[in-house]
Amino acid sequence: MPAVIAHRGACGYLPEHTLPAKAMAYAMAADFLEQDVVVTRDDELVVLHDIHIDRVTDVATRYPGRAREDGRYYVRDFDLAEIRTLRVTERLDREGRPVYPGRFPPRTGHFGVHTLAEELALVAGLNRATGGRTGVYPEIKRPAWHHEQGVDITVAMLEVLTAHGYAGPEDAIFLQCFDAGELVRVRQELGCRLRLVQLIGENSWEESDTDYVYLSTEGGLAELAGTVDAIGPWVNQLYIRGAAGQPPRSTGLTERAHEAGLLVHPYTFRADSLAPGFGSLADMVGFFCSDLGVDGLFTDFPDQVRQLLNGRADGR
Repeated sequence: MPAVIAHRGACGYLPEHTLPAKAMAYAMAADFLEQDVVVTRDDELVVLHDIHIDRVTDVATRYPGRAREDGRYYVRDFDLAEIRTLRVTERLDREGRPVYPGRFPPRTGHFGVHTLAEELALVAGLNRATGGRTGVYPEIKRPAWHHEQGVDITVAMLEVLTAHGYAGPEDAIFLQCFDAGELVRVRQELGCRLRLVQLIGENSWEESDTDYVYLSTEGGLAELAGTVDAIGPWVNQLYIRGAAGQPPRSTGLTERAHEAGLLVHPYTFRADSLAPGFGSLADMVGFFCSDLGVDGLFTDFPDQVRQLLNGRADGR
């Protein structure tokens, strides 16, 4: 059965990357909980999706005047103690409107930012209390940018992961990154034995079109397989929308990745923001799991995906 990867926790129900969202995802029987990791001014690793914090916290209100010239507030410009004073909210767009209006009411509740170590301790504690083996799925966020800011985020993350017992391919962890060169460094220079995932960005952002075109080719995938264990592509890179009345069809990327010995973990499955051409989350999950045969999927709604997968296993 494909792995259910809780994308930023159960963020379809609670603000992303908060401990309540992670605990909820754990209770929903997710196989892995995702952690995006960035670094504070005092070199602490915190769990936040972006190097910026103005779209998910009240930083502009609490620390006016601390934005950079581009108007954005950066995690790297704040100490952990300052970061802990912030109140996390449902994600907002640049106009201050909720990105997903039907989710947890924005600017309400009492949610905060936590460290990577704190989240790893939560997962370990829940596994011990329940007898479970839920894994973690951390992302090395913007390593080149962090180097420019004077910190080696990769080395810092590996130290924390090792300290919490994540050391080899048998452990319940996938380590992901968009930066292909950094993953080569992780494997070859730093000697990391964890399972690695090459993320492939949407064509309009992250590592841009060039990486997608190359990494999706047979030669690119074969080269990747010498370093990583899986790819994490954007869902739209795996299918072609069918004409009117016709079902979607594969781009061939899933099949080529499997031929190269790579697992395929696409992102992101959202009940309130379906990929083009799908009428329901059930249709989307069914196509990607039954027709394409993906090995795992990132979702904001781990309970709904788990229920759909269990129904497939039961023949319903």
